[in-house]
Amino acid sequence: MPSPAGLSSPSAVNRRRFLKFSVGGSAALVAAPTLASWLAAADAKAATAALPFVDDYKTNVMANLTPETNAVVRALGGFAKVWKTGGAWNTGTPLRPDILRANVRYCVAVTRARTEAQGREAFVYDRQHQSYSTIAGLGPLADLYKAGAKAVTSITAAPDGVPATKIDDAVPADAPAGSALGAGSYASDLGLVAKLVDTVRGPFASGNPGKYAFQYPRPWRMNENSEVVDTGKTDALGFPVYDSQVVVVPQLLRQRSSSPTDDGGFPSGHTNAFHLASLAYAYAVPERFQELVTRALQLSHTRIVSGMHSTVDVLGGRIMATALAAATLADPANAELKAAARAQALAYFTEKTGTTADTLFAYAHSDADDEYADREANARAVAPRLTYVLPREGRKEPLTVPKGAEVLLETRQPYLTAAQRREVLRTTALPSGYVMLDGFEQWGRLNLFAAADGYGAFDRDVTVTLDAAKGGFQAADAWRNDIAGEGGLTKRGSGTLTLTGHNRYHGGTVVEAGVLVAGHANALGQGDVRLTGGTLRAGEPVRVCGAWAQGAGAVLDLTLRGHHGPALTVSGRVRLDRGSVLSLRLDADRPPAAGTTVPVIAASALRGQFDRVELDCAHLRAVPVYTAHGLSVRLLRR
Repeated sequence: MPSPAGLSSPSAVNRRRFLKFSVGGSAALVAAPTLASWLAAADAKAATAALPFVDDYKTNVMANLTPETNAVVRALGGFAKVWKTGGAWNTGTPLRPDILRANVRYCVAVTRARTEAQGREAFVYDRQHQSYSTIAGLGPLADLYKAGAKAVTSITAAPDGVPATKIDDAVPADAPAGSALGAGSYASDLGLVAKLVDTVRGPFASGNPGKYAFQYPRPWRMNENSEVVDTGKTDALGFPVYDSQVVVVPQLLRQRSSSPTDDGGFPSGHTNAFHLASLAYAYAVPERFQELVTRALQLSHTRIVSGMHSTVDVLGGRIMATALAAATLADPANAELKAAARAQALAYFTEKTGTTADTLFAYAHSDADDEYADREANARAVAPRLTYVLPREGRKEPLTVPKGAEVLLETRQPYLTAAQRREVLRTTALPSGYVMLDGFEQWGRLNLFAAADGYGAFDRDVTVTLDAAKGGFQAADAWRNDIAGEGGLTKRGSGTLTLTGHNRYHGGTVVEAGVLVAGHANALGQGDVRLTGGTLRAGEPVRVCGAWAQGAGAVLDLTLRGHHGPALTVSGRVRLDRGSVLSLRLDADRPPAAGTTVPVIAASALRGQFDRVELDCAHLRAVPVYTAHGLSVRLLRR
């Protein structure tokens, strides 16, 4: 990487211990200790005086290397509490030696334990265009995307041993005409999506200003004490040998920079690129939102596996990418492009797969061989990569979601208002106390994997409206988190919302229209349930901790299973108004037998009766049997 315009040469920095950079277009000399103090102390002043990141992201250029002048350096300010930048690349001071020692130890352990296959994979993702690498997160749609976007790569495998020369990605000679690296060609069927990816990864998305500002060395240049110790020796390629136990992948040894001053580790540029591309694809193809986030974190981890970056580098790359993606997508100048890219992707994939907006999600998750098919496995992989070696310290502090961050969920949860999407981000965020994540605006606390699964808490009453006529996520969605809080949920609109978490919200549940599906025994929280309209459906037995009230026209849709308890258990009283409906279906695997009496509702007390009891079975009819404490049905042959 060449030296940036306006920066003095490495030799001049070491000789004079000054950092030269451009301020407002004029050259200035700033003493290195002053720069270090700015990074450590000016963050507080910047936090109160600076513009929100989304309004200031275009300051991320090489002329601006302080938190007061650069929005990215400011957003990464949590690292200034861990590392004090020195006057040169090898003179910094660990402010949190425990964290930085753990950082290097982690890198040593990972690089020494990696398999040859993992090393080869790390090489591929180091040299392959990052926007291309991320496409695999599209799962069953990935090959269709590559064909439609004319996206290609020349890096598909690792060579044996150390290559003779440096290797870079290029359009293969045998690629179809019009092919392009990265996200693909603008002159393709998915050209607007490719352009959106490139726009999110645009001229203000570089990690280089951060690298020069923080001057934190690569892990293979540091020892366990986070110090740079040059042994005075060189390896077979002529690189200095440092007192480090981090093992770089052999195939990447020649890719290392020979200029340490121009080769900072923090933040990781590859990680930044992986997440930027991932979030751009996720905006255009939200049917794979969560899997693309998982993919970005997995690819970022290969930076540690390769020996080229450390955990703090990777965390920094994720933080800046989250903020930069939000800023670019929230920029009014890109409003037309992002909407057109989403529309183009939806039209292309529904045509190629023979699906509709309502069925594309199912197709996008239909491949059993999909690397990201298992959501729980994805969650287990994601969780430790959000914090790595950082300890959690201090008391719990609330999060104010950064301005504009809600745009990241705009296509994934289009039925929510901007304010509601901010609540989703707030209630699913990581807790406070992770020093690097608690910087300016706390972008590092956002957990986009969890946010894709809806609210983490109802801290106030939530009303959600889904419209079946609009299709896609506007017609149907699932909230998979375990929802806490003192608020309640009101479901409106003709669409379907599914709750699959073990929910503990206390404010009650109201169904006014459409369908609310209880996908867990405790999906309905710990309050009362009222059905004033629409349908509440449960395929498995469900519990209600409060009372149950069902009005005229409202439908309770339950599945009956043989040799099982009640389909609905209510701790409080049940009130059934005239005109209410009970719709029953038999479990496909273990249906109750004809002639048996099956418990349906158990409650502390029951008042009223259903106007109709329907059974979805051509050969049986359900005869209701009411008691003071519940309802059973006797299944008789027609």
